[in-house]
Amino acid sequence: MNPLLSALLIFALRLSDMTLDTLRMLFVMRGRKWLAGVIGFAQSAIFVVAITTVIRNVNNVWNIIGYAGGFAAGVMVGMTIEERMALGFSHMRIISSTKGHAVSDALRRAGYAATVMTGMGKDGTVAIVTCTVRRKDVAVVQALVQEVDPNVFVTVDEVRPLARGYFRF
Repeated sequence: MNPLLSALLIFALRLSDMTLDTLRMLFVMRGRKWLAGVIGFAQSAIFVVAITTVIRNVNNVWNIIGYAGGFAAGVMVGMTIEERMALGFSHMRIISSTKGHAVSDALRRAGYAATVMTGMGKDGTVAIVTCTVRRKDVAVVQALVQEVDPNVFVTVDEVRPLARGYFRF
């Protein structure tokens, strides 16, 4: 086989393999066992073909470049796909020194559950508003919150599946 064509094949195989690997890892972290298993099966089959193609002609530097390039590109493509899918849920912690109740009221009017707690910050009392939303809604909720209080401090954590309570689907 032509050395450059071989390298392109290896690149494509590794691109596919690592894209699937990145998605598989993210599904594992979200507890999606069956989907992670199916993706793992496909990913490992592609990997075997890619690595045997490299090993058959390890003296071809283009094969090694194709292997490494496909690895790097596959990670980036997998992360991009996962970001666009935005599966799962995020827990938002919203800290406001002056407008915590206005923030929680705005969230509730928009259909999101919000819990308000009082805390002590560096400069005094603050309101801590917590809200769990679909990952797809994080940007919308953040814009809504910043509209109410431009000085708000927001952190976002990923969470596992929910049980009970009010939740907007």
